[in-house]
Amino acid sequence: MLRSRATFLIAALTIAASIGVAGRGRAQFISHNDHSQLALDGNWQSCRDRGGEYSERVYDGRWPGMPPFELHMGPFHEFALFRGIQDDHRDHGSAENLLNPHTVELQGHQAKHTWDVAGLHLEVALAGGSREECESWYVTLVRSKNPSSH
Repeated sequence: MLRSRATFLIAALTIAASIGVAGRGRAQFISHNDHSQLALDGNWQSCRDRGGEYSERVYDGRWPGMPPFELHMGPFHEFALFRGIQDDHRDHGSAENLLNPHTVELQGHQAKHTWDVAGLHLEVALAGGSREECESWYVTLVRSKNPSSH
């Protein structure tokens, strides 16, 4: 009887822990709206698939008082910021990409870059990671305080 209770308790704790981890995994980014400064803040991973290609994530920005924009994170060390939102993929090397340079270079085992463009302040930093096939990035996007970026 004691053994069946222990087995049940272990199973229940395992399920609860799995649900808790899965719930946190979905919330990679937190979007803030405090009416003084809108922000996107969080962690993003670019992982290599079986074909050797790295993943990319696109954030569609629709912030009050600003025109719509797309923030492309990845693949690998690439970032792109485009005016407007569209379904078709855009070339990060094109003149439409507002981020220059669009590839963040590694310096030793570190990489970070900051851009002030189109009324936005974007900071990215390589955050390491626990999986060899992934790179973890810390990304912060806020309204720019620099008037020349508007």
